[in-house]
Amino acid sequence: MSTNEGKYNIKAASKMLGIQPGTLRAWERRYQIIAPVRNESGHRLYTEEHIRILKWLIQKVNKGFTISQAVSLFEKNNQTFLETEHTYTEDMSTELLNQLMEALLQFNEGQAHELMDKIFSLYSVEKVLIDILGTLLVKIGDMWEKDEISSAHEHFASAFLRSRIGMILHGLPVNGFLPKTVSVCGPGEWHELGLLIYTLFVRRKGFETVYLGTSIADDDIHIVLKEIDPKFLFLSCTLSVNLPKTLEMVTELKQQYPSLIIGLGGTAVDKMSENKKREFYDHLIGSSMKDWEDWLRVRMN
Repeated sequence: MSTNEGKYNIKAASKMLGIQPGTLRAWERRYQIIAPVRNESGHRLYTEEHIRILKWLIQKVNKGFTISQAVSLFEKNNQTFLETEHTYTEDMSTELLNQLMEALLQFNEGQAHELMDKIFSLYSVEKVLIDILGTLLVKIGDMWEKDEISSAHEHFASAFLRSRIGMILHGLPVNGFLPKTVSVCGPGEWHELGLLIYTLFVRRKGFETVYLGTSIADDDIHIVLKEIDPKFLFLSCTLSVNLPKTLEMVTELKQQYPSLIIGLGGTAVDKMSENKKREFYDHLIGSSMKDWEDWLRVRMN
């Protein structure tokens, strides 16, 4: 039987895929990603190709994408989406990272979008954010600090990545039973992408998150905290020159808002002296996803 010939009714397809028939019907109506053939009685019949497409979409949803984001990725990569059935090595993800960095440093936005679409179609959200984009950010930051690239290169890459990460951030659902959080860079900081990646991690957990991004005026943080009354405040510091004021801010806010839980991260924080790390130990969220998971779990108990 041809893979384009109707073979499975909706009950069989639902059992194979592990989702409800109603979900299948809703996806078909809303996204029109597949069009099951109909038998003489008017019942849906799914082909082998339909099943493979639906399995791919479910795989992406299980890895952190919304169904609308998964459909969008499929539409942009429908010639190669079945590649995800294979195992991808670290060398392959590294090659894609290098290609993306080259496109960004050449100001080639179109190619960068194509590469990002491919990367998201192949890997989970966590893999993309931590292993690929996280590594990319460090490399570009190091190149900029060593004057190997211009500020224009750094700004272009940052703006591009901010836009792509932001698209995912705003498409994620919120669990109303979880506490609110606020994310902002420390005083004087405008390197926000590391904070944005961490904020996306928190949002993936279902937390309602107010993302402020780059540094705001000193007094404005009080306006935000009083208006939102969050349980968590996440601060990021990338440049060591801004670290003293960031640590001073942590100390002052903890005194003024005793119930506020403050998380602190960023390159400058990771490079602090051991004495400073001991002093601010309770606030250090760490630099890996496991660190983030552990820090958040302890403070939610």
